[in-house]
Amino acid sequence: MLGGVLLVAFVFGGGGIGAPRGNLLVQLAAILLLSARMDNVAQFWRESPLILRGLIIASLALPLFQIIPLPPSAWANLPSAGLVADSLTAAGAANRWMPASVDPVRTMLALSALITPATVLWVGWSLPRERLIDCGWGVVALGLLTVLIGLLQVTSSSEALTPHGSRAPGDLLLGLFANRNSTALFLGFTLSLAALLPSPIRHPAVGLIRAAVCVLLMIAVVLTQSRTGQVLALIPLTLGLIRGLTALLPQRQGSSGSRSMLIALAAGAIVLGGVGVLVAAAPGRVAAALERFEAKDDPRRFIWDDAVFSAERYWPVGAGMGTYDDVSLVDESLENLTKRRAGRAHNDYIELAIEAGAFGLALAFGWIVLVGWLSWKARHSSMRWAAWSGGVFLFAVALQSITDYPLRNQTMLAFAAFALLLLIRTASSRRETAA
Repeated sequence: MLGGVLLVAFVFGGGGIGAPRGNLLVQLAAILLLSARMDNVAQFWRESPLILRGLIIASLALPLFQIIPLPPSAWANLPSAGLVADSLTAAGAANRWMPASVDPVRTMLALSALITPATVLWVGWSLPRERLIDCGWGVVALGLLTVLIGLLQVTSSSEALTPHGSRAPGDLLLGLFANRNSTALFLGFTLSLAALLPSPIRHPAVGLIRAAVCVLLMIAVVLTQSRTGQVLALIPLTLGLIRGLTALLPQRQGSSGSRSMLIALAAGAIVLGGVGVLVAAAPGRVAAALERFEAKDDPRRFIWDDAVFSAERYWPVGAGMGTYDDVSLVDESLENLTKRRAGRAHNDYIELAIEAGAFGLALAFGWIVLVGWLSWKARHSSMRWAAWSGGVFLFAVALQSITDYPLRNQTMLAFAAFALLLLIRTASSRRETAA
């Protein structure tokens, strides 16, 4: 049933705030799973590490506290009060109880978005590690499906194959996402799983198949033209190469060693061949992807200037989760004014500072520390590569958050929770199985 929720999130949850019906469908599927697996939820709260439970409670409590009405004496002293105080006075409601959030509805939506990742963690906690590995290979299959959909998109000039639309039909591989950075990050996660998960079967050709899948996924990442996605995808690719080499070193010399060496050489040939085919078949797309690294006209630096000003205005409490699009318009400087709305700060840490202040940044730091601790703890486990496949993805999310907003759609929230589940269950389980 966990796989079912991940599948629903994959199909319908990639549109972000612009796809409310899809988000609702994903959340309803999560609620349905929760109602059927309340015993799993209870087991999670009994057995999971205290630091994980504390971070979950704090993450849910933050937006909840922001929508609780406060008395006028308390609310008037908040940094966000100045934005609406004059309007309330003009309406004759100056003494009205008000929440800390300047837009409680948006903050409520931000709270409801946490239903999906919480469900994945709570329900998936009781699954055996072997089942989680199986789910991981299912995610790899979704990555290959994304590649197939994306190839149809880049060979067509129509938006019909792009569920959430595209400003450049036929130029970008988007899959089922609205944002190419999310597509690239998701493909990077599937690349990490394909390279690092234990093989479902033992066969000499498994290494060759792994290499082929990894090359295909890496080519797809390039076709998204996401700069951060291409750089971050090199991390699991490198770890996969290290894993393959460490698996070959202990083997005895002889027929088995020669066969493994031939497979390794064949895998290397596939990697080089894949790169060669990509360059030969689509040199324009490769050049376009590389040119984006120059960032000559990147508007994010102007957005960040205004966003930092907003963060200082609402520090240290914040304006309310989900309210950036509202408050950013107030602080947008005239020299940075354009016909388009920023929509996001394109730096989730600055946006978090605006929406949740010091508390939000402390929570983000806590989650990063948890991932780092679990990744370090997993180093002695025979399942360390499986654990690191989740840890690598979560660190990629943290890094991409510097220039984007990867966790602002239901699909990425669901798979981030699955990555954390894979990391913590393989890192903390007492049962050992062969890697």
